[in-house]
Amino acid sequence: MKYGEKAIKEAKLEAWENPSPERDYEIELTFPEFTCLCPRSGYPDFATIRIRYVPARHIVELRSLKHYLNSFRDKYMTHEEATNTIYNDLKNLLAPRFLEVVGDFNVRGGIKTRVRVASEK
Repeated sequence: MKYGEKAIKEAKLEAWENPSPERDYEIELTFPEFTCLCPRSGYPDFATIRIRYVPARHIVELRSLKHYLNSFRDKYMTHEEATNTIYNDLKNLLAPRFLEVVGDFNVRGGIKTRVRVASEK
């Protein structure tokens, strides 16, 4: 097993202390290389995952996020399940003041899918 495969297999989201918890500021993260597998056909689905959040006490460590998002590549999930899973995992880890996760999936079968899950501001 190569070192990247090992890191992805052992992926676990990690929270760091927010360096400015007294201030409301927004963090935007874009991951244009997301893949998961269609639960019906097994074909890969490709997407850009966009994450926006206003941290409270914690921020997400970026390397752990990269490995976590790459861990979906061998999982059979609908677009909706993948986006909601990412949202739930980040919400549970960070308890942010605001969180939005958008799964912007590439066209497949002539249909473009964009799934947005967000907390109230």
